Amino acid sequence: MPQPGSKPRIAIIGGTGYGGAELCRLLLAHPGVELSRVTSIDHVDEPLEAVHLNLHRTGLCFRNIPPREAAQGVDVVFLALPHKVSATLAPELAEVSARVIDLSGDFRLRDRDAYARFYGGAHPHPEHLGGFVYGLPELHREAIAKARRVASPGCFATTIALGLLPLAAAGLLRGPIHTVAATGSSGSGAYAQPGTHHPLRANNLKIYKALQHQHTPEIEQTLGDACARGGHEASVSLQFVPVSAPLPRGILANSFVQLPPEVDAARVDSLYREFYEGAAFVRLLGTERQAEVVAIKGSMWADVSWTVGEVVAGQRQLVVTSALDNLVKGGAGQAVQSMNLMLGLPETLGIDAPALWP
Repeated sequence: MPQPGSKPRIAIIGGTGYGGAELCRLLLAHPGVELSRVTSIDHVDEPLEAVHLNLHRTGLCFRNIPPREAAQGVDVVFLALPHKVSATLAPELAEVSARVIDLSGDFRLRDRDAYARFYGGAHPHPEHLGGFVYGLPELHREAIAKARRVASPGCFATTIALGLLPLAAAGLLRGPIHTVAATGSSGSGAYAQPGTHHPLRANNLKIYKALQHQHTPEIEQTLGDACARGGHEASVSLQFVPVSAPLPRGILANSFVQLPPEVDAARVDSLYREFYEGAAFVRLLGTERQAEVVAIKGSMWADVSWTVGEVVAGQRQLVVTSALDNLVKGGAGQAVQSMNLMLGLPETLGIDAPALWP
């Protein structure tokens, strides 16, 4: 822990991507911590603001140093590295005294077979799977506060899970859940690919990784944990179709659920409001208006709305719509939220700015 009267010192390993950029933006303005070190194998010795043009003079340059050295003398280390890279660092991370928050998918899953299937190969250190607390505060706030290692959730996973957690905790998710979710181009990373190049994406809508996106087992695991917390046997499966959308930021997810016929609109409303009572960043719109991306852009807000339909073939039809910024609540901002909890700081400190409009 930091010395009395001093701010906790923070390091970012892998600071040149979009996740690293958002971490820099949030942590430089955070009143409770000091961003002390940012590493990268690119743009070495260049000022942060030379790469992230939105930043003012920071006094920091990108450094190319080993992770163990980057973690020396700091209180929290953020890993903003690509999937499969963080996994290779597991033995080093186990030895550092700093708290670690990983933004990749390498430590989110507990099942090594699911990791191998959805991430395209065996985990190099499967003994560390399950050793990180899953960093979704709406489900694991107390565990995060005590954790030394946190795996911050994926953007699709956060969006879809926040829309469905109350139903899972009530034991109302049965059989496959069908979700279609559209995401902005920043979710594809800072380096252009043929499928994310702006002239193509800006005029296009398409699905990708249908029924095989890597966040699928993460969502199923999270909803299963919510079932268990509510004392219900987990029987959740997800049929997930992601959509590439022509916008830079944001995710909009629509999940289709069948409920027992006696679960009416009033019961749905009650379940959501009871589950999210006191949640710092979840706004429940209910049936009054629909969640939309423009209302959450650049912010930590996760908006959730729902449409309760008729009883068809003995099942109540429900559509849950959830929206958030994939780089903030779905990425760096949620990781900072976990950091606040781990350091005993107010949960919303430094991340409660209003959304950008329009």
